[in-house]
Order: sequence, then C-alpha cells, then structure tokens
Amino acid sequence: MGNDLVLYGRATSSNVQAVMWGLAELGVAYERVDCGESFGGLDMPEFLTMNPHGRIPVLAQEGGPVIFESAAILRYLGTVFGDEAIWPSDPVACAEVDKWAEWGKVEVANRFTGPIFWRVVRTPRVRWDLVAIRETVERFERELITADAVLAERDYIAGDHLTLADMPLGHVLYRYFDIEIVRRDLPHLRAYYDRLCERKAYRETVMVSYEMLRDTI
Repeated sequence: MGNDLVLYGRATSSNVQAVMWGLAELGVAYERVDCGESFGGLDMPEFLTMNPHGRIPVLAQEGGPVIFESAAILRYLGTVFGDEAIWPSDPVACAEVDKWAEWGKVEVANRFTGPIFWRVVRTPRVRWDLVAIRETVERFERELITADAVLAERDYIAGDHLTLADMPLGHVLYRYFDIEIVRRDLPHLRAYYDRLCERKAYRETVMVSYEMLRDTI
C-alpha cells in the first residue's frame, strides 16, 4: 500500500492538515485532491457518495475503504501503517493514546477553529467582537491549561514520544500562536509547540499560510 491513497481536501483546512501531518510522520505516500472553499466540489454527487456530510477530509484507497472524519482517518492510518510507538496495538496502551486524541479533537480543535479562528481571521477586523473573542479564548485556554500541566511532566501529550494523540492537539497550535489574540502564558505548552516546530513533517503540513482564508472586506 502507498500511493494508491487519495486524500480529498484543501491544504489550508486544519482538519486536512492533521491528516497530512499524520501521513508525513508515518512516511506514507498519497495523492491529495483540492476540494472545499474556492475549489468547490463538496456538493457533487461523486463526493457525497464518499462523504454524505459533504465535508473534508476524506481518505480513499483503491480497493480499500473510504473514510471521513480526521480522527477516524488517523486511527486507520495508525493501525495500518503505524508502529508500536505512534499507535500501540496493546489495548491499554492504545487507549492511553486514544483518550488524548479524542480530547484533542473534541475539546481543543473544536473550541478553536470556529469560535476563535473564524472570529479573528475569517471576519473583517471592523466586525470583530472583541468581547466574544476574549471569552472564547478564555474558554479554549482552560483546556490548554490542562495540557500545560501534563506537558510539564512529559514531552508529548500522551507520553515521551510523538503519537497520533499529538495531531488533534498540535495542529491547532500553529494558528493559536500566530493569530492576533492575547494569549495566556503557558510555558510547557509553548515548549511543546517549539518541539513540534522542529519536526519537518509539522512544518511542511501545518505551518502553512492561511492568508487566503482571511476576510479583508
């Protein structure tokens, strides 16, 4: 298996980036097809056959499954292509990774992209609701405080080495640390982010320009 994998989704989608980062860390070859936003295509019958919700990312494999939802895709990739370090086969060890992956997706990524990123980057500055932005950042950072405490004891969110649990949390941190907001001082989280920035796969798939998403009207 390898280059028969096709990932549907634009490179500026944060959820697509989480999957791209996972693929890069696993060393898996794939083709990516731009769709969504200005590329369109999500309401086409052939796409809706793959994902009836009309959302990206979608991973398709010739002669294999079609999978939507970034977390499910990462679990599949970890099972098929991962080793014991990044996605353990032992149920207990796997659950330790998976619980942090689930938390990262539900409590971190979902609290950042729409509530914060869209309000700051995808809304014209003249229409910024500064009170709402501050309140949503504060709610979001309550989760980051938890991460900061955990990362005081270990280098990565689920242990001392990178696992699939880092993708749902780590992929939002580039934008969190880059956008124009007031941030809480979270030194262990910042050190964790700096470690991610040292990874070639992270730089190439996550640390990419989002200027095309900015609403300047």
